[in-house]
Amino acid sequence: MGGVKLSRPARRVLVVVHAVASAGWLGLSLGLLALGATAATTASAVTLEAAVRGMKLFADWLVLPLALLTLSSGVLLALGTPWGLARHRWVYTKFWLTLATTTATVFALRPGVNAAVAAVAAGGPLPDAGDVLFGPAVSLSAYVFMTAVSLLKPWGPTRRGRGPRAATPGAHAGRDADMTFHRRRAPTAARTTAGS
Repeated sequence: MGGVKLSRPARRVLVVVHAVASAGWLGLSLGLLALGATAATTASAVTLEAAVRGMKLFADWLVLPLALLTLSSGVLLALGTPWGLARHRWVYTKFWLTLATTTATVFALRPGVNAAVAAVAAGGPLPDAGDVLFGPAVSLSAYVFMTAVSLLKPWGPTRRGRGPRAATPGAHAGRDADMTFHRRRAPTAARTTAGS
């Protein structure tokens, strides 16, 4: 978006979309881990098949669209706001982790779940418990970490981020100085009373 900034309504919509998609992705990972743990520990063939089929449903229809929505809304927010994609270490870290976990979903999680479903549907046991446990456990850990990073915004600006901020006259030192949507307005009643 090179210098193009999002309008306040567009930014707010994207923040909501990004937060909802990210929370949905985190929740689905927790659900996948619960189903994977059930599949890995159950003695019942019916429960095993139900668990891996549930994982396939999540992996095929829900996880990848939410991953792509999280990635695209995050990139749009980064490029359309003063945070930038490479100006702050926390944004940069989240971008690369989101890209890595999206890639892992396509090339590791889905094939592992599909192999488990094929084996169980053929009447066999779960071939490898790691196929249904490792992916969801790693993803859940990554999403919890990214959520904490989003809330805490640690590490400060990158080398690239320090350059433009230092050159901007009147730049504030606070990490949220550029983010106008963090400012809160006084309640309407207080403004009305103060104006009377």
